[in-house]
Amino acid sequence: MNKTSNPLEKPEFPRSSKYDPDWVMDNQMGPSALWLAEWLSEALTFEPGMRVLDLGCGKALSSVFLAREFGSQVYAVDLWMSPDHNWRRAVEAEVAGEVCPVKAEAHSLPFAAGFFETAISLDAYQYFGTDELYLDYLARFVQPGGSLGVAVVGLMKEIGAKPPAHLTEPQANGKVFWESSCRSFKTADFWRKLWAGSEMVEDVAVDVLPDGWRHWRDFERALEAAGKNAPFPSDAEALDRDRGEYIGFIRMTARRTDAPGMDLYDPALGVKVGVDK
Repeated sequence: MNKTSNPLEKPEFPRSSKYDPDWVMDNQMGPSALWLAEWLSEALTFEPGMRVLDLGCGKALSSVFLAREFGSQVYAVDLWMSPDHNWRRAVEAEVAGEVCPVKAEAHSLPFAAGFFETAISLDAYQYFGTDELYLDYLARFVQPGGSLGVAVVGLMKEIGAKPPAHLTEPQANGKVFWESSCRSFKTADFWRKLWAGSEMVEDVAVDVLPDGWRHWRDFERALEAAGKNAPFPSDAEALDRDRGEYIGFIRMTARRTDAPGMDLYDPALGVKVGVDK
């Protein structure tokens, strides 16, 4: 997976810089999953054989990364990407023994309570994790003392009733950055309060990626130069306009408590269920 010239090489992400940029760009589904995985790995511990849930993994780049870099046993869970294709990527990356692709919806995870030592989600959690009960649901699958970690696109400050014009005006390529789904972008303070309110986790830490907007912009420019933007038109122009005023990346980590989580509402079943003590 190595190449001499790497347009995605960055001193901030030395592990990610070892990967074939064509492989990364051919399988991208948004901001660089490897950069986000490496950033998260600076705050969480991943070890050989550790069972890790990679929720909303897309094309499993982050799952491959965690398997290759740390030897973790990663369950690559996604609703929209084919497990067959993610398995092929794992085989080609020579981590077939460490990556297990699973097709599942975030509210209906087919795992036992306490099965994982760590649960993570990269550039996906904002689409389902803003529900006040979701962290409690996800935490039930992590053993007491285990870790949870998330890295998502987020807001550097609150947006008023209307998004700023520089995010809603069309770029030269016709793409408008701010779409309806961007309403799921939240501030670090929002995530901190949401996670701190759950008895299922403790030691909550929330921070932002320095120059996150620049990294995302650079990734978009690399895609443009390589002609690999499809099916997502570049957002580089909008990110240049914003320069981190509103848009960036937020990281959340926490440790699972021993709270049993009884009477937890399971949105998949529509009933209250108990969690094994």
